[in-house]
Amino acid sequence: MPYLVDEESVAFAIRLLERSGLGDETCVPDAYHYMPPDRSLRASRDESELVIFSAVDDVFARSALTPADIDVLIVNCSIFTPTPVFADMVVNRYKLRAEVQNVNLSGMGCSAGLVSVGLAKNLLQVSPPGTNVLIVSTEILSSQYYVGTERAMLLPNCLFRMGAAAMILSNSPDHARFRLGRVVRTVTAARDSDYRCVFQEEDEQGNTGIRLSKDLATTAGHALKSNIAAFGPLVLPASEQLLVAISFLKRKLKQLSGHAGKVRLYRPDFRTAFEHFCIHAGGRGVIDEVQHGLGLSDDDVEASRMTLHRFGNTSSSSVLYELAYLEAKGRMKRGDRVWMISFGAGFDCNSVAWECIKPAPDADGPWVDCIHRYPVQLPEIAKDV
Repeated sequence: MPYLVDEESVAFAIRLLERSGLGDETCVPDAYHYMPPDRSLRASRDESELVIFSAVDDVFARSALTPADIDVLIVNCSIFTPTPVFADMVVNRYKLRAEVQNVNLSGMGCSAGLVSVGLAKNLLQVSPPGTNVLIVSTEILSSQYYVGTERAMLLPNCLFRMGAAAMILSNSPDHARFRLGRVVRTVTAARDSDYRCVFQEEDEQGNTGIRLSKDLATTAGHALKSNIAAFGPLVLPASEQLLVAISFLKRKLKQLSGHAGKVRLYRPDFRTAFEHFCIHAGGRGVIDEVQHGLGLSDDDVEASRMTLHRFGNTSSSSVLYELAYLEAKGRMKRGDRVWMISFGAGFDCNSVAWECIKPAPDADGPWVDCIHRYPVQLPEIAKDV
């Protein structure tokens, strides 16, 4: 396998890292510490066991449940999918019951965590009371390091970092901390440009990697608009929906009257429906696009920006790091509503609504050793790289 490093690619990566919004404490796997990187199956398995088992150990330590109480297991990891799959690896490690229903999702990118939540919700709706679903979200990087020189394929090397998160969902309210609300998924893969926006392929030298389109942030914005069209009416108060309907009616009447000009549709204020926002920390451009599109303040997207700075793009688990940030800051109150937004290959956009039932009693999660330093001031940057 060729390993290509030239001064131009190194300079590009340095400039990108300086503008990425990532801090100095993000984590990469041991495989990245070698030249060339260790992309072996063993290295990927070692990384998998480290992050997945750590996340599952943590979720059991925080709950009143044991591995024997798990009825359904859903594990998602986009790129690396060994045999046996990660779901079987978790069953083996924690000795889950033989009748456990286990599902392994792959190839769905950074949206897979919320896709798993939607799947769990559907399963719980048709399961007997007391059913427990364990969800594990991660992305394994060791075998996916791109060793070529194409800029669009170098981006993932600079943005993605190690991480994993786990949660337990149940259709029994006992010990619940959040109530799951609406789940809306939008897939725009019918459009060729969206389908190829995040695309795994080989470059001209035969090096495999993920190509990220320069229009990724714009594509995410368009997908979010389609998603909001379905999600908004389910969560917005009647007053906001009425304002949207009035502006739409004004536009139609103006068009019918033949007047030139365009009536701007009213942009609903989602802060009337949610106190907190967890936007997938896919990059500064993605967060900027969503913030602008929804009319959110810097405070509204603080959790996303600080998660990107501290942990990098941890793919499908990023929104749970953001939720942990809000809890570590003591901002989550009983009755608060949270909107999680994720984007993934396909192109895929997911919205999930939560309501806090019982705030976290402490902040001993992933932010425990650094939350006192956040938020940090991020430098202003030029948009071009």
